[in-house]
Amino acid sequence: MRNLGGEAPHSLAGSLLVAHPNMLDPNFRRAVLFISAHDPNDGALGIIINRPLDKQVADLVDETPPEGLADVPVFLGGPVGKNQLMFAALEWEKGEGLKFNHNVAFEQSSEVASQKRSSICAFIGYAGWGAGQLEAEMEQKAWLLQKPSRSVLKLDRLPRLWFDIMGRLGPWYKMLAAAPDDPSLN
Repeated sequence: MRNLGGEAPHSLAGSLLVAHPNMLDPNFRRAVLFISAHDPNDGALGIIINRPLDKQVADLVDETPPEGLADVPVFLGGPVGKNQLMFAALEWEKGEGLKFNHNVAFEQSSEVASQKRSSICAFIGYAGWGAGQLEAEMEQKAWLLQKPSRSVLKLDRLPRLWFDIMGRLGPWYKMLAAAPDDPSLN
């Protein structure tokens, strides 16, 4: 991830950031994040997409949610801003891939939820990196970069997404993914 020969910095926005099996940070252990914004000079913003909280929006809000939102699943989006509930739309655009709109207002969420090509989720928290921080972590091999596929829209598959990705990366990653957190338990 070096900026060689005056090339424009490469943006990771729109990519999946997959925690390497050796990552021990509990905030990101076995996490898959969607990077929604990235500029090497400004930092990055993302959201963990594979950590459901086994709660729906109705469980977390005081008011009755708008139609179609009561059963929307809630995910732990990251370690920053855990005191706010954020709605986001995951949408597959032909030729462009996965788009992630994390600026969906509560009032607009039910309209977005009714669209067939989108999946609406709610997140508590997000992940953020300062300028150069994500690039340094990438150089340390803490993350694996993957292109998202249309299957990310299948919310019931998201909890297993990290393991599915590791299995597709080959036998070495599959073995590392199956290893217990504490090798003495093996």
